[in-house]
Amino acid sequence: MATTIDDIIENFDLLDEWDDRYRYLIELGRELEPLPEAAHNDDNKVRGCASQVWVETNVAKADGAPVLTFRGDSDAHIVRGLVFLTLTLYSGHTAQEILKIDAQELFQKLGLDAHLTPQRSNGVRSMVERIKTDARAALATV
Repeated sequence: MATTIDDIIENFDLLDEWDDRYRYLIELGRELEPLPEAAHNDDNKVRGCASQVWVETNVAKADGAPVLTFRGDSDAHIVRGLVFLTLTLYSGHTAQEILKIDAQELFQKLGLDAHLTPQRSNGVRSMVERIKTDARAALATV
């Protein structure tokens, strides 16, 4: 069974210590579907991240609407967890839905907004903006 955003929120609520939450994020990163070596390329590289981050976007049509799915990777353990969290939030949604989803709201709910370094927060924002840019591009082709 795939991990959902609700599962992640529930598990975060069960963990009182931030060390445990960081360990859980690292565990989530291990759940990322492997990204083929060929996908570790400049087109998939997310700019604005201190760590290396790649996001591969796939667009399919469902009832005429573009549905986006994502795969990603990073060279840093905690960042891989943040990639997993972000891709779980957005992957499998229509482009319209993606543009309405507020990742900042999730990160506040989990307390991550207050516990990430500014560099990591900027990296997450860059990843979210990349996903939303891909959603806008998918809508432009409809």
